[in-house]
Amino acid sequence: MQDLKKLEDSLWEAADRLRANSKLNATEYSMPVLGLIFLRYATNRYDRVVKRIQARLPSRGGKTRPITAEDFASEGAIFLPEKARYDTLADLPEKADIGKAIKEAMEAVEAQVPELLQGVLPKEYPKFEPSLLRDLVRVFNSDELRQPTSDDIFGRIYEFFLNKFAMSGAQEGGEFFTPPSLVRTIVNFIEPTHGLILDPAVGSAGMFVQAAHAIEAQGRKPAEVASFFGQEKSETNTRLALMNLAVHGLEGTIQQGNSFYNRVDDKVGQCDFVMANPPFNVDMVDPTKLHDDPRLVAKVKALGISKKTETVSNANYLWIQFFYGYLKPQGRAGFVMAQSATDAGHWEQKIRKKLVETGDVDIMVSIGTNFFYTRSLPCSLWFFDRGRPEARKHQTLMLDARGVYRVVSRKIRDFSDEQLNNLTAIVWLYRGETERYLGLVRSYLESSREALGDLGEALEALDEPDRILTEQLAGLVKSAPADVEEGLLAGFKATVMERVEAIKSLSKTRSALLADFARWESTHAEVSPATNAEQVARHDSFEPFVERLGGLRRQINEVHKLTTRAFDTARRDLRATRWETWNGRVIGKQRDELDEARQTALEAIKAIVYPFAQVTWLQSRFPEGQFAEVAGLCKVVTTEEIKDQDHSLTPGRYVGVAPPEPEDEEAVEERLREIHAELASLNEEALVLAAAIATNFEELVG
Repeated sequence: MQDLKKLEDSLWEAADRLRANSKLNATEYSMPVLGLIFLRYATNRYDRVVKRIQARLPSRGGKTRPITAEDFASEGAIFLPEKARYDTLADLPEKADIGKAIKEAMEAVEAQVPELLQGVLPKEYPKFEPSLLRDLVRVFNSDELRQPTSDDIFGRIYEFFLNKFAMSGAQEGGEFFTPPSLVRTIVNFIEPTHGLILDPAVGSAGMFVQAAHAIEAQGRKPAEVASFFGQEKSETNTRLALMNLAVHGLEGTIQQGNSFYNRVDDKVGQCDFVMANPPFNVDMVDPTKLHDDPRLVAKVKALGISKKTETVSNANYLWIQFFYGYLKPQGRAGFVMAQSATDAGHWEQKIRKKLVETGDVDIMVSIGTNFFYTRSLPCSLWFFDRGRPEARKHQTLMLDARGVYRVVSRKIRDFSDEQLNNLTAIVWLYRGETERYLGLVRSYLESSREALGDLGEALEALDEPDRILTEQLAGLVKSAPADVEEGLLAGFKATVMERVEAIKSLSKTRSALLADFARWESTHAEVSPATNAEQVARHDSFEPFVERLGGLRRQINEVHKLTTRAFDTARRDLRATRWETWNGRVIGKQRDELDEARQTALEAIKAIVYPFAQVTWLQSRFPEGQFAEVAGLCKVVTTEEIKDQDHSLTPGRYVGVAPPEPEDEEAVEERLREIHAELASLNEEALVLAAAIATNFEELVG
């Protein structure tokens, strides 16, 4: 996964650098780049399928018949004529018209699957500078991408670029792209793994892609158990959605149209799952086109029609009713909505009251600020479940997740995998799915145990560079010239000795920790804690090791600090680089290796501490392994309690305020990393701003 992240970052850096050196803005650039990624993926898939087809074709006299488009159709893949293959474009001679060639390649792909892609792929390549196109083609023709990469990996790269373009403001203000954290939360909570899945504001079809991932995680093929139907007003977004489905090898229908007026009658009351992130606070919706709309739980006259414009002043509750209206009697819905909708008054409150009284409002989640790439406002996630058991029919889980997030940059937050898993575990407990909760806790405990078993190897990597650097420092102490100032030399010797003692102390701590763990392992390794009580006992027995790791981490950093101080003193104060015993090549190499080994060791410690911290987080809030009210986080409320609060669906009204938690050392370090990320983001923005100022100045004086 780390290698994939590096690949994504390197591809984006190369592609964005090309754009920065052109006259294109992000919007002009985004679709053609996504088109090239699509073609690279299609070619990789073509190469894989060719081998499968060749392996099964009958041979007569040592010859096999030519491969046909029908062969590819049987494999669920696209046949590519030679001119539509990425390798053909990459091998074009320098004098060739590359813009025309790419355009013709896109047309040839569309001709193979006109029912899905006709008119979808970008074709504006002849307008681009040929040198920019050649460089772009080279970017996506790297060794890593020429390999027969799996559909999932290539889909990740495509989604990564969608994400980055959204963050840069391309494609209609980023409205087409819902942050993966929010999509995954919706998928985790409603589990759309079968039947008809609808998104009436489909954007780039990210909801469908994540739903397909959930189906594949169960070992099933999406095409065999689910059908996807999306609706989208924007032509650009419709094209993006179809490309996204194709990139992920999915089939579905994306119908272009305005969901307010072009309702899909045959889907009303028929959908197993509805997922969406509609545009917030839309106004000027014509109510005359909504009369007798079967998706509405309220009459048109109750839609808050503006006397001035005679239109619906805010369409949030139109969307909410649509999502509910499309569900079949056993269906589930999950969608993103403006935070203000949970407490909106007047006509919106009346509709909310009707929805609450159905008994189908299952979960409400408050999400904090900065989860979206183009807006900083908080939002909420709504969940309907029309098929839940009678015992929970008039209960709603209120979940305030505003304090749960990971800082990605100064402007962006998301959920880490573990944070999302923990929020999902709360939903499991609410639904009485205790075994799933226990399974998650067990996986965390096992991860920590396994990681501690691997710690010794990571720590051993410190030994050799430590030994060589100790020898180098000892040699400098012995060979110090007579003219070195006595006070400076004494300080240097003291630092060297302090470093030697720190290494001894580290070695002693390390040996004791690993020996104690070996004894613990001999009695616990074969026992897999099954019940909540057993897991609590495992947590408590393992906790002393985690506490000792904090001391080990400090000692590793102390050795690093003293090493840096010793060599800096020798070079700067003693001017030891002029001594015969100063071996700069060896010292530099070993300091680099020591720092790399230190980082590896700290990551190994984190691999133990971090999953264990998740167990602590869960068990401290749900000590009995059952759902419990947690101040500031979660509470199950009844329809009557919601009525008493004017039918507000804002979780914060019900869960209260969490008591302050003491920050541990790991939390402080995590916050420092977040601050560093924010600072790096500010520095990047400063560089971009400086470049823009320089460009504008040149244009003014030019």
